[in-house]
Amino acid sequence: MDGRRPVIFGDGLQSRDFTYVDNVVEANLLASEASGAAGRFFNVACGGRYSLLDLLARIKDILGSDIDPIHEAPRPGDVRDSQASIEAAKNALGYKVLVDFDEGLRRTVQWYRDNDR
Repeated sequence: MDGRRPVIFGDGLQSRDFTYVDNVVEANLLASEASGAAGRFFNVACGGRYSLLDLLARIKDILGSDIDPIHEAPRPGDVRDSQASIEAAKNALGYKVLVDFDEGLRRTVQWYRDNDR
């Protein structure tokens, strides 16, 4: 937002299952009331994979920016790809994704705009 070029470690094709904070809050609220959830672990995410280059492209689109990233050497030990299985959370908690990837990014950018960060 301030015009600095983002740094991407590696080629940017590493992927993650990003999620918006409202999804995590919802899962925690559901878990607090779900029978049999105590002591269990659940993945909370959107159930999809986006590369860092996908993430950057969407942020650039939201901002109307054409800034290209700076690529630096990959970080040692960085996981190449990850995607959460949210089936257990769906089955045990009734979890559903409330805010998808793109909407979560729009809300995040808007929050930073509103809070002048």
